[in-house]
Amino acid sequence: MDFDFSAVVDSWQYLAGGLGLTILLSVLTVALSLIFGIAVALGRMYGPRWVSIPLVFYIDSMRAVPVLVVLIWIYFALPIVTGVNLPPFWAALVALTFHICAYVAEIVRAGITSVRAGQTQAGLVLGMSEAQVMRKIVLPQALIRMLPSLGSIVSITIKDTAIAAVIAVPELMKRTETVSGQSFRPMEAFTVAMVVYFVILFPTTRAIDLIYKNIAYRGRS
Repeated sequence: MDFDFSAVVDSWQYLAGGLGLTILLSVLTVALSLIFGIAVALGRMYGPRWVSIPLVFYIDSMRAVPVLVVLIWIYFALPIVTGVNLPPFWAALVALTFHICAYVAEIVRAGITSVRAGQTQAGLVLGMSEAQVMRKIVLPQALIRMLPSLGSIVSITIKDTAIAAVIAVPELMKRTETVSGQSFRPMEAFTVAMVVYFVILFPTTRAIDLIYKNIAYRGRS
């Protein structure tokens, strides 16, 4: 079989636009998932029972349902149920954040519980409030311990953006499908897409591992 990448090369600007959208969707998803994931974890651990029980159900249900199902439900079913019709990009952002946030919440909970209770007690004895203990003692150590797992979340999020092609978000995978269909060169188009994902993800994961290796000592207690 002869490989001909000319069609992919000719469409590089079109594909680059899709890559930019993939990166934007990934960055927003990771940022929102971290913010809401920390809030969900704290609510589950320290909130009243009427808050923690629904949060536990949310976390367990999101981990039991494929992200593709969540995406399709939000894009197609949510408008029927609520009358709110989200554009494809925003539907993908909501679905991915809603799904990834549950995993982040569990990572945060594990990180917080890994910090010895004696440190919390020591902070309280010194006159610090519970919020100050969490902010100045527990979370700084926990976040360092969470770094390898959060690195995996970043990698998973970038790869999961590819499913947004199902609802016609013009990210990298969707535009790769378009180039493949127009040029009748699926092997070349998807090979390039695979290489692009690798070029993004491999250095990202290695960089996170390197950062963790250099600061891991700060999370030890």
